[in-house]
Amino acid sequence: MQPTHTSPDRGRAALGPALSLVHTGAAPTRSVLTGALGVTRATAGAITGELQALRLITVDARPAGGTRGRPSHRLAVDPSGPVVLAAQIHADGFSIALATLGGVLDGPEDFPLPDPATPEHVLRAVVAEAARRIAADPRRCVGLGLAVPTPVALPERIAVAAMYLDWPSGTPVGELLEQESAAAGLHLPVDVANDANLAALAEHRHGAGRGAKHLLYVTSGHAGVGGALVVDGRLHTGSAGLALEVGQVTVDPDGRRCPCGNRGCLDVEADPPALLAAAGREPDPARPLLDQACEVLAEAAAGRTRARAAVEHVTDRLGLGIAAVINILNPDRVVLGAFHGSLLAASPDRLTRVVAERSYWGRSGRVPIAAAELDRSELAGAAELAWTPVLADPLTALTSP
Repeated sequence: MQPTHTSPDRGRAALGPALSLVHTGAAPTRSVLTGALGVTRATAGAITGELQALRLITVDARPAGGTRGRPSHRLAVDPSGPVVLAAQIHADGFSIALATLGGVLDGPEDFPLPDPATPEHVLRAVVAEAARRIAADPRRCVGLGLAVPTPVALPERIAVAAMYLDWPSGTPVGELLEQESAAAGLHLPVDVANDANLAALAEHRHGAGRGAKHLLYVTSGHAGVGGALVVDGRLHTGSAGLALEVGQVTVDPDGRRCPCGNRGCLDVEADPPALLAAAGREPDPARPLLDQACEVLAEAAAGRTRARAAVEHVTDRLGLGIAAVINILNPDRVVLGAFHGSLLAASPDRLTRVVAERSYWGRSGRVPIAAAELDRSELAGAAELAWTPVLADPLTALTSP
């Protein structure tokens, strides 16, 4: 039998793990929480009482079914408790939303990029809308997380190659975000990270990646292709935060020119502009690229020959890229973000066949491939980033001045 502990230090140290279990839905009752933490019932009661006092969770006194016939109280996120502000910048604009614990986004809003779309102007616009949204909500906001479509070097939080935003390499996104937040009077912790990494984290905690030990996430929202790996619940970011740039995998040496300087990268062979090009359509700069790509997918579903051929072409390229990464990482699940999830729905057999044929591990035992379940994985991931200090140490994060 697993030993239990009752010391006060143990109880405080368990606040973060306990909150994480409720946050991800892994501890719906106090008895489940007790077993997961390996503590006594008394200690579990003290832990949940502390989290309830911080207005992070609710404890329903009406008993639910427990282990060995014992009734157990239900645990849930407190909807009136603290929130965070999630923000995402992409090639076509930016989005913001308040988010509660439990991975719930409250009323996402979308905005166009300012003109000119320099780092300073974009971040200032993001922070201005964030400040407006925070001021209009009575709940306490305890952090701001930003997802950006660029590798972010750690710990400096520098944008290494913001190719799809046309920002200079080496833009200090983290520092600029802090400066703009302070200027707007937002005195709360802020952080920034790569959008694919954050989307992977959100899907692992709240979506299609739940329960995966080694989760490979591949995505394309508006332009370019991103990827991430979650191992044992933690992002694998490499030595400087730059791991899993799957978009730079070559899938066609004679293919389209990539902003990185090479040809045929997954980045430009399996994103919405690639599908538009394969279908012979010129992108409309006044409309989101993802919306235009979805129109091609709809035409393919309706049986239009050229659109169908375009979907198959891009699906094959995506399959080649996924297979190459599977050969290196050996994940136990692959989750595909928004656009790629739609490709999977359009050609499920074709994509899985290409991956199996080109992957050593795919031939010996197919890796499950699933579409992301969250509507806005990147924005949900930005919320996860903002919740990080609270999940690590709720008492310090919420009581420190």
